Amino acid sequence: MATWQCVTECGACCNLDPVDYPNLEDYLTLDEITHYFSLVGKGRWCINFDHDTRKCRIYQKRPDFCRVTPHTFEKMYKIERTEFNDFAIECCQQQIAGVYGENSLEMEHYKQEVVVDRKTRSE
Repeated sequence: MATWQCVTECGACCNLDPVDYPNLEDYLTLDEITHYFSLVGKGRWCINFDHDTRKCRIYQKRPDFCRVTPHTFEKMYKIERTEFNDFAIECCQQQIAGVYGENSLEMEHYKQEVVVDRKTRSE
C-alpha cells in the first residue's frame, strides 16, 4: 500500500486557480475563503510560492487549508482518518495533472516517490 507524502519541489498545490474550486463554501469558512482569494497572485499561483526554489515561503505558518493532514481533511472534506491516505494521494495526482499534465516530470516524480515508499514499507 502506498503512503501519501508531499513531494519536494512540486508546488502543484500552490496553484490556486479558483475556477478549479467552484464550491469553496462547501469546505471553507467565509474568513478562509477571503484569505484564500488574498493569496491568489499572478498566473493563479500563491503569492507565497517561490518559483525558483518551488517551495512555500511561509510553510511553517501556512493556513490550515494548505495543510494535508488527517485533521484538516476530516474538517474540510469530511474524510475519515482511515480514508485519508488514499484520498490525499488521489488529490495530489489530480492537482499535479491539472497544473503540469498527466505525463509531466512532476507526475512521474510523484508516482516514483509513492512507489519507492510502497517498496520500502514492504521490505
